[in-house]
Amino acid sequence: MSEAAALSSRRAGGRAARVAMRAAPLAENVRPIRPGLPGGQYRPLTDANVRRIHEAALDALENIGLANAPKSGIEIMTRAGAILGEDGRLRFPRALVEDMLAVAARDITLHGRDPKYDLELSGTRVYYGTAGAAVHIVDVEKREYRESTAKDLFNAAQLVHHLDNIHFFQRAMVCRDVADNFLMDINTLYGCCAGTSKHVGTSFSDPSHVEGCFDLIHMMAGGEDKWRARPFVSNSNCFVVPPMKFAEESCITMEACIRAGMPILLLSAGQAGATAPAPLATAIVQAVAECLAGVVYVNAMAPGHPAIFGTWPFVSDLRTGAMSGGSGEQALLTAGCAQMHQFYGLPGGAAAGIADSKLPDMQAGWEQAISNVMAGLSGLNMVYEAVGMHASLLGFCLESLVLGDDLLGQVQRCVRGIDVTEDSVSLETMRSVCLDGPGHYLGDPQTLSLMQTEYVYPAVADRTSPKEWAEIGRPDLVQKAIERKNRILSEAGGPLFDFATDQAVREKFRIYF
Repeated sequence: MSEAAALSSRRAGGRAARVAMRAAPLAENVRPIRPGLPGGQYRPLTDANVRRIHEAALDALENIGLANAPKSGIEIMTRAGAILGEDGRLRFPRALVEDMLAVAARDITLHGRDPKYDLELSGTRVYYGTAGAAVHIVDVEKREYRESTAKDLFNAAQLVHHLDNIHFFQRAMVCRDVADNFLMDINTLYGCCAGTSKHVGTSFSDPSHVEGCFDLIHMMAGGEDKWRARPFVSNSNCFVVPPMKFAEESCITMEACIRAGMPILLLSAGQAGATAPAPLATAIVQAVAECLAGVVYVNAMAPGHPAIFGTWPFVSDLRTGAMSGGSGEQALLTAGCAQMHQFYGLPGGAAAGIADSKLPDMQAGWEQAISNVMAGLSGLNMVYEAVGMHASLLGFCLESLVLGDDLLGQVQRCVRGIDVTEDSVSLETMRSVCLDGPGHYLGDPQTLSLMQTEYVYPAVADRTSPKEWAEIGRPDLVQKAIERKNRILSEAGGPLFDFATDQAVREKFRIYF
């Protein structure tokens, strides 16, 4: 093909892509990507590796055990068969762990307030969402960090609600403008649920706050019975303080949430080289052991209660001890944990998409992309912290949600893989184009029919030629993200509750947004 013909072909392809983007269908059955695509193509651990990690975790539970369980937890777990040593540590016989694994919930559903956002956690289905406890919001226009507020959290939830490639919203930042901790928990919970009807994850800063927060939950659900029928909030619970210690207050909170019918994220978040062993394999061993202790805890109290196996080992930069969430090692840890979830057949979650970069720049792009792709390809059910997180979880960026929606579209296309079917490898189109046709596929019926179902088109990323880019004013990617963010928020309106419910909540609790 001549240079002129090649240029013409590229331009025609660019026009076709823009037409496809404008004409993108809304019907779920023809979208090229949708929530819950099956992963599992990537396996950093061999079957023998997985078995060895499992055996090491059982050994750690049986011989090292966990310290600092609350009195109620000791009663629950020893009644099931755990052994309390003279050193105060609970140890878990292999048979006990296996018995609790046998009754643990599998193939669970995390509900949205709107059923169309339900998450079916089975097999290697993959869902991407937010999480974290950032204490700053990233102001990309001023290039500075400021304290995050309840309104920032609400805005983040609103954005997630309108970004198709982000499937759930777990509390991503701390409401630093709310000094009272109970009101902070209330505003966190209400800000998340008022902004989106997708599934929400939250935490509670003190066990004494749980009862009041469930008053709010029942108001939002329309009654306790409706809540229990479709629990749309899960408790992100750091029930352990690595290495191998229970977090007493969080455990008491977990018990209260179980009694109230709330799904639990059993979250073990050691940091390799600091609060977890430096070898990546042993970091996974510790996380698995801690979460297996959580499986015993939950199922000894309420057999079959919905719980997510939340191995979240993080990484240290061993030169400084600082967290390195955007590293290749973090991506490997997360993918390896996904394999362990699948070994147990349990719904699992881990962290990916964290940027160490302070701003949505090229460094952030590669850090977010590498770990999100590997998490998805490994078949991780719940990919937490997938978008928005900067500065190793210290800063959250609203523009990065918008950019991350594009990024996750491409990531999920990778997860979907290549469809090899009778039609897709048929030579009829190739024969027609090469022997009887124009010698290219640009206007072929097969090409046009696959434009929507096979290809994903970004909302803000730029695919124009240099000439076209100059003609439209040389748009900057971050500026386009700012514009899309502002457009979504200006059109989103107020809380996603009817006026009466919103007024009742505001009369009972002080809401800061």
